[in-house]
Amino acid sequence: MILQALNDYYQRKQRASNPRDRLPAFGLTEREIPLVIEIDAEGRLVNLSDTRSSEGKKKTGQRFLVPQGVKKTSGVAANLLWDTAEYVLGVDTRDNPERVVEQHAAFRARVVDLPENVHADAGIRAVILFLDEGARTALESIPGWADILATNPLMTFRLHGDLELVCQRPAVVATTQTTTGTEEPDGICLVRGEPAAIERLHPAIKGVWGAQTSGANVVSFNLDAFNSYGKAQGANAPLGKPAAFAYTTALNHLLARDSRQRIQVGDASTVFWAEAPHDLETALPDLFGEPPKDDPDRGADALRALYEAVQSGRFTVGEPDTPFHVLGLAPNAARIAIRFWETAPAVELANRIHQHFDDIRVARGGYDPEHLSLFRLLTATAVQGKADNIPPNLGGQVMRAILEGLPYPAPLLNLAVQRCRAEQHPTYARAAIIKACLNRNIRRNANEREFTPMLDPSNPSPAYRLGRLFAALEKIQEEASPGLNATIRDRYYGAASSTPVAVFTTLLRLKNHHVAKLNKGRAVQMEKVIGKIMDGLTDFPRHLTLPEQGRFALGYYHQRQDFFTKSQSTATQEDA
Repeated sequence: MILQALNDYYQRKQRASNPRDRLPAFGLTEREIPLVIEIDAEGRLVNLSDTRSSEGKKKTGQRFLVPQGVKKTSGVAANLLWDTAEYVLGVDTRDNPERVVEQHAAFRARVVDLPENVHADAGIRAVILFLDEGARTALESIPGWADILATNPLMTFRLHGDLELVCQRPAVVATTQTTTGTEEPDGICLVRGEPAAIERLHPAIKGVWGAQTSGANVVSFNLDAFNSYGKAQGANAPLGKPAAFAYTTALNHLLARDSRQRIQVGDASTVFWAEAPHDLETALPDLFGEPPKDDPDRGADALRALYEAVQSGRFTVGEPDTPFHVLGLAPNAARIAIRFWETAPAVELANRIHQHFDDIRVARGGYDPEHLSLFRLLTATAVQGKADNIPPNLGGQVMRAILEGLPYPAPLLNLAVQRCRAEQHPTYARAAIIKACLNRNIRRNANEREFTPMLDPSNPSPAYRLGRLFAALEKIQEEASPGLNATIRDRYYGAASSTPVAVFTTLLRLKNHHVAKLNKGRAVQMEKVIGKIMDGLTDFPRHLTLPEQGRFALGYYHQRQDFFTKSQSTATQEDA
């Protein structure tokens, strides 16, 4: 299913009316090439062109369409007319001179072994002359030579005066595509269902966060233990060369650094596409990702557009029933693991995403963002709020729950509650997580009423009411002694949320002391608040379970936000 969907996406892109929107044709690939060696018709060096430009702290090279690269292993295998400096120039950058001699010879052989009619091309003749006459020595005197030795960059050739690379000249492209697709069929392709030459080693997938920089594979059989029925390597999952090229090209395109169809969720590199052009293809990064600093409202705008689409059942681009695919990938040694895979009609997926944002909607302060990205939610559960401390699998599990409409993973609620206790502070993001997790579990079991985004004074949950009571007691203390460096929250939150019976008697006794410092009217008002909250409590529990501690945190957060909202409205009325 996954490979077929990626193959179909490749075919869809190839049908695009705008040539710039198409993916590389069979036998070609797009690669970032930092250096281009410009030579004249006699193979003499004219210039070394540096294509790199600065993007933040990192320099990136220009992307060029080049012949498809070979699968790099521990052996020697050269690409046609482009490769690293070791292959192209025969320079030793890793203190292994014998291997470099083999690499350079392999690179030259790929060029020399081209068909005779291609040798008539001026660019190919010039490259062969460059390689045969040792023109590399001219490069050793240029200022960038030290950088070449240090970084072993990818390089290719261009004939002086041309705009295209030598490997892009018509004769080279034609022979690349001809020789790539003329092998005899030796099996039935699982993706296309037709006889084809089976790909032994699939092209590498690049761009998966945490995977090898040289690339990794979704389909790979590199040990005898993985083989079956006497078949070796790619024959165990037979894909024809065109299909293997199509799915890997499509996936590399989706995973590209500048792709608008990928997001990073924890350790899961997530890509998404539809079977026809659709709004959701570019909306998901705005919905789940962090908004850019120069456009902080982008996430909120995307969220409003999603709500409108769900309510109207229409999208600006694309039909409601267009099949939509989401694929989560994670590194696993030299392979790529599938974290999750979801296929659904676009409108159904939009409804599930809409439900997620409804679930995490909770009362907030004026300084809190309307849109909570997945990154903010996940870091709210991490020690010190650092992304490095997010559990590896959590992001993928949360994303899967959203896309499939399932309960959120249990560790999400557990971690949010634990951070509330450790820091004595139920924050906006943690309250959103707790409410969402509790409501999805309630919806599944239908054993109690769901929690609302704002304070629900009639909610009978004892743990929720205890959280409200704790917030009210803290409020009384703050008003009785303004400017305190620490409140009862800093000292008692952990115990109050886990073993209420151990501390609430003490807190209520302290409350009497604090109320005595308030003016009479305010004291009566706060006593009424306390009375209404405690009206539904018969006694203080000896112990609260983790989900009950979540209810406590949500009750505390809701009551604090309610106090804050009322004080703001009172101040506004006084100003008026």
